[in-house]
Amino acid sequence: MDLSLQLSFRIALVWAAGFLIAVGVKAILPDRAGINLTGKESALFIPFSRMGFWTCVFAALIVTALVVGRAMLADIGWNTFR
Repeated sequence: MDLSLQLSFRIALVWAAGFLIAVGVKAILPDRAGINLTGKESALFIPFSRMGFWTCVFAALIVTALVVGRAMLADIGWNTFR
């Protein structure tokens, strides 16, 4: 139970930090700045603020997966991480 509480606390911290950084990035970067991806029929405008937001969210997902994976490997007995 002790390891589960520590794991859930770490995941909560990572997600909170990821969302705080993502919201900060979205608030700081202007909506009119971005890149245009042009295709044959139309163009797609992607603002930098949206790219920054999703980058922070995906980083939180990746860190969560790594923390959970490490905990699972430690549970099955692979303790070279300590």
